[in-house]
Amino acid sequence: MEKRDYYEVLGVSKSASSDEIKSAFRKLAKKYHPDVSKEPDAAEKFKEAQEAYAVLSDENKRKQYDQFGHAAFSNGADGSSGFDFSGFDFSDIFDGLFGDGFGFSNFGSFGGRGGSRARKGRDSLIRVNLTFDEAINGCKKTINIDTMDTCNECSGKGGFDEATCSTCHGSGTVTSEQRTIFGSFMTKTTCPNCEGKGKTYKKVCSKCHGKGKVKINKDIEVKVPAGIDTGNQLRVAGKGEAGINGGPNGDIYLEFKVEQHPIFIRDDIDIYLKLPITITDAVLGCKKDIPTLNGSVKLTIPAGTKSGEKHRLKGKGINNVNGFGKGDMYVVIDVITPTKLSRDQKKLFESLAKTDLENEEEFKKYKKYAK
Repeated sequence: MEKRDYYEVLGVSKSASSDEIKSAFRKLAKKYHPDVSKEPDAAEKFKEAQEAYAVLSDENKRKQYDQFGHAAFSNGADGSSGFDFSGFDFSDIFDGLFGDGFGFSNFGSFGGRGGSRARKGRDSLIRVNLTFDEAINGCKKTINIDTMDTCNECSGKGGFDEATCSTCHGSGTVTSEQRTIFGSFMTKTTCPNCEGKGKTYKKVCSKCHGKGKVKINKDIEVKVPAGIDTGNQLRVAGKGEAGINGGPNGDIYLEFKVEQHPIFIRDDIDIYLKLPITITDAVLGCKKDIPTLNGSVKLTIPAGTKSGEKHRLKGKGINNVNGFGKGDMYVVIDVITPTKLSRDQKKLFESLAKTDLENEEEFKKYKKYAK
């Protein structure tokens, strides 16, 4: 498949500044990173954006690309791109992009500024189901999670008898030369011997097998604020995956899904209730006990009420999840037309049919245009 123009991939002009190129790539990275994007072709688009940024953000590579196009990085006669961006330092792009240290699973493959620096652990997203009452009133929930915790056998080091890596001499990266028909390029990649740590161990920890982390199952208790709604997220700081090289733990983000109520319909912080009444109640008026989120209230239905009319009960809605204000409740009238009548009821309606009601405004408007 023919490769797209790098400027087109990033959505910038050929005269774009380095800051514009960087900003464009950050937006694409946030949208298509495989660890967060749900789009089916996210991985391919993310890799395409990586390659484009690795070339256009480098002054020399950009000049070569502007002059020769993709051929500047072709290794074979078939014209396929041989550009290797695996050692390119993307860390300044991803730092803080998804919050403090989102900790992507494939971050190490980018190389970077030394694998020995302390980094925050991966964040986790967990979906939590709530009942309608739990959501509007708030509650405490115990969440069971699987996560990676620091190995207590080796204190997260991965081994014993520490020594400086002989391959990278403690830097965590190795530099290699890549040759093309247009010259040589130096690329920096994660050290394969120490996996970027800059250290090796004479004895590998048998519990974590050198990873420094072990999988654990644990319960965390969280307080869900009143007014939470479907799609809302709650951050639980420091309860995620253990950090790297002594870095802080990641966070857990809880995303909520709230069950629907049998009779209440929620609209943000407002509540709607469809109230069924009989034709008699609508014609003569009545008083009804109305269920609310906090007990029942008496509502007066005036004579002549029609279907669709709304009655507002101020302050009878849902607490704002941020603690500012409270919604209202709306009672929507639904006049029910009977479908099964007894003989006596049918006679009453037949008697009513003989009564002249056609002086009502609605009938007058209709008769005007029905002729």
